[in-house]
Amino acid sequence: MKPKPTEEQTVISVRVAKSTKEAAQEVAAEMGIPLSTLINAYLMKFIVERRVEFIAPPEKMTPHLEKLLKKIEKEKRQGKVSKVYTDVDEFFADLHE
Repeated sequence: MKPKPTEEQTVISVRVAKSTKEAAQEVAAEMGIPLSTLINAYLMKFIVERRVEFIAPPEKMTPHLEKLLKKIEKEKRQGKVSKVYTDVDEFFADLHE
């Protein structure tokens, strides 16, 4: 379904965080696309595909995990790492010592 060029336009009011709107307007402007054009494109895609795709933001490490990784990296540089095992029996034998 494609809207006709002469089709009457309407307004949709959607509540979004002010920062979200401003960031979206900024990105759209950087791309040279009016935000309304971008939103219309997403609505058309939704109509054609009849599905919604949510993309999760990239995961961020917690400060605790970052601290642990730094500690591990430091210990690795200092040679404070466990023995490398190529045999599971040897691994279990060392566990029971």
